[in-house]
Amino acid sequence: MDVLRPAPFRLTELTECGGCAAKLGADLLAEALAGLGAESAPGELIAGLTPPDDAAVYRVSDELAIIGTLDFFPPLVDDPRTFGEIAAANALSDVFAMGGRVLFALSIAAFPEDLPRDVMAEIFAGASSKVREAGGTLAGGHTIRDPEPKYGLAVVGAAHPDRLLRKGGARPGDVLLLTKRLGTGLLVSGSRQGRTSAADLAGAVDQMRALNRAASEALASAGVRSATDVTGFGLLGHGLEMARASGVRFAFDAAAVPALPGARELAEAGVETGGAAHNRRFVAGSLEVGTGVTAASVALAHDPQTSGGLLAAIAPAMLDDVESRLDRAGVRSWRVGRVEAGGGVALA
Repeated sequence: MDVLRPAPFRLTELTECGGCAAKLGADLLAEALAGLGAESAPGELIAGLTPPDDAAVYRVSDELAIIGTLDFFPPLVDDPRTFGEIAAANALSDVFAMGGRVLFALSIAAFPEDLPRDVMAEIFAGASSKVREAGGTLAGGHTIRDPEPKYGLAVVGAAHPDRLLRKGGARPGDVLLLTKRLGTGLLVSGSRQGRTSAADLAGAVDQMRALNRAASEALASAGVRSATDVTGFGLLGHGLEMARASGVRFAFDAAAVPALPGARELAEAGVETGGAAHNRRFVAGSLEVGTGVTAASVALAHDPQTSGGLLAAIAPAMLDDVESRLDRAGVRSWRVGRVEAGGGVALA
């Protein structure tokens, strides 16, 4: 007689959405944070809310700046160790987006009381392995009860205050370089609907748990100073943040934007996350879409990314050196557009 085995525990059944698609929309966030900290920030705070950047940075001395950031979200995969790895890689990315190195991290966890202890332990173990890979230590944390599980990290890093990567600093003529493909939101959403193949989802998972450490080190060592990581606000949303911080226009080439296998097909079939709707509203008044650009390309450019790649503005004279450094570090990159005079973003 066959013994009936219990179904494996599925984290995604406890959530409505997961990953960076769960982020509050940039349009709502901008209104809520307007003017916050503008008058009280000390001069030593060289990156914070005015203007906003990927992490807060506090100058300790002429040689040392401390970087602080945090990020957490609900599960987007069922395997607990993989969830911990992705959540950690995503949180660590903001230190790398600033050109820093990771010192240590603290867990931010919200779990149901009936969450199996082995599931909880595997989430922590996955996160710890990524913090070690990033060069740091998982040093503690805080956990509360919540019927919907959530996990992430508060990360502390360091950098030289004059060698930071910032959202501002892009100049007309710069080339826009991207270090990861787009489409994680589409693929995860498609998986919830049973429309993403196992192979395509596995490709997205492998990319999401890959750190941006090597890409950051290559950019910083080459002297690049303008970059961000592409996460929940999508390529266009994060591109618009960089364009506004730099006082320029970002013109993306829709045909050059790389997509994960299966992502473009899902976009063509009408799959989209709830987070993408927020992203569309955020950039709507600043976006120009060229004639002939497909709806699928627009959807891909709005797609919220989890643990996405770095987007950097590179001076033409530096481009060959930067691409060579990235290649030697084992990091793929794509030229996805250019910086122009003006304002806003374009998809042409």
